[in-house]
Parts: sequence; C-alpha cells; structure tokens
Amino acid sequence: MASNPKTSPSAPETIRLQPGKGWAPLDLADLWRFRELAFFLTWRDIKVRYKQTLLGASWAVLQPLLQMLIFNFLFGSLAGLPTDGIPRPIFTFAALLPWNLFSNALNEASRSLVSNRNMITKVYFPKLLIPLSSVMSGIVDFGIAFLILVGMMFVYSVQLTAAIFALPLFLLLALMAALGVGLWLAAWNLHYRDVKYLLPFLSQFWMLASPIAYPLSNIPAQWQTLYALNPMVGVVEGFRWALLGSGAFPTLPVAISLAVSLVFLVSGLFYFRRLERTFADTV
Repeated sequence: MASNPKTSPSAPETIRLQPGKGWAPLDLADLWRFRELAFFLTWRDIKVRYKQTLLGASWAVLQPLLQMLIFNFLFGSLAGLPTDGIPRPIFTFAALLPWNLFSNALNEASRSLVSNRNMITKVYFPKLLIPLSSVMSGIVDFGIAFLILVGMMFVYSVQLTAAIFALPLFLLLALMAALGVGLWLAAWNLHYRDVKYLLPFLSQFWMLASPIAYPLSNIPAQWQTLYALNPMVGVVEGFRWALLGSGAFPTLPVAISLAVSLVFLVSGLFYFRRLERTFADTV
C-alpha cells in the first residue's frame, strides 16, 4: 500500500556550516565552560615538555644558569656594566626567570595551533584554550628555577624583601604580554609559516632590548619612556624590586608595560576570535 505523503517522515534538514565575516564577540564565558579541558591541555603540555629528553626537568634550571654565566662574562667581565650594588649572579638570574617564562610562553603559544591541528579539525571547543594552556604550562619551570634563585640568594647573603608578595602581579604581567603577542603570531602562523623563522630572531632581539644583563639606569633618562614600551622592562624591573629591593618602585616602566600588555592582549583576543572560524579550513 502506498504511503500517505502527508504522514511520511519528512526529509532531514541540511545545515551548512561556513566561516562568518567581520568581528566576533569574545565570549570568554565559553572558556569557563571548558575549564576542565584547559586543565588537561595544560597538564599534557607540562608532561610532554621534556619527554624523551636525557636531563628532563633539569633543563628548567640549566637554561637560566647557562644564560647567566654567558651574560656575566660578556656584560660583567668584558663590558663592566653596573648592577646597582646587587651581586651580578643574583642580578642576572633574577631577571632571567621572568624573561624565560615570557619567552617560552611566547614561543609555545605561537606554535600551538600548528602543533594541535588535529584537534582543531575534529571537535568543537574554544580554540583560545590551546595557546592559553601553552602559556600556563611554563609556570612549573619558573617555580623550579625560582627555588634555585632562593638558594643563590642565601649563598650571597641577599635577603628577601617584604615586597615579594607583589611577584605574582609581575608574573601575571609577563604572561599577559606573552599571550597577547602569542595570539597574533599563532593566528598568523596558520596562514604564513614564516612565523617559525621569525620567532628565534624576535626572541633574541627582545632579550637584548630588555634590562636583563644591565639595569634600567644605564638607559639615558630621555629614552627611558620610549624604552619602557617594551612590556618586559616593567616586568624585569618590577621583579627585581619585589625580590631584591633594588631602588624605588619603577612606577613609570610598570605603568607603561601594563598599558602595552593590555593593548597586546585585548587586540590579540579580538584578532584571534575573528580568524578562529577559518582555522579548520586553513590547517
């Protein structure tokens, strides 16, 4: 018997998904809904960081120690730059900790989308979690190296200051800057693989343009405001102030670095969200 067309099941509706145009809202509340995924992505990045390496997590200590020795020889023994009365190993190592946190976070975030291309194309989740988890995973390395710095301060009879409780604020400032710039580079890296060649040069140039092996006082006063547009200037100087009590609080560098970091972060978030809908087609 022929079926009644009025009672026959209707044909399935076809839904077409395609990238949108224009700017998209940030929808940061979506990150909270996927907070467990953010935790597991961060934990995964921590576990695989030194997987199948001979020295493992020891690299978290060896990297800043070797950098400190090279900087002390070049800028201390050869160039004779001052350290504002702080023992040079402490002066340099204290600056290398926030710098390495920033540098590693920036590099990992910039490569994160390309490294996780399979996840992007197979399941929905806020893609912002990928660079965010890459940035957060470096905190463990920082914590290990920080314990070495505390031991060095004990050896050199350098006392901790009461301002040490401000350290998390400067670390947050470093992570903000790294995530902001990393979001721009991560989105670009999907379209232009030149980014992987740019990253080593950018990291080296940025390190030399930061007051790691020399104090801010070495920069002429008329150039310090322009110099502070580098967000790591406020981070490094603030970190030294909070940990070692070196001089007065660097109000201007910290304020400028905070403003620049916020510009990087907000603009990076909007740019990342705008291109997020094209990631699956690009990778």
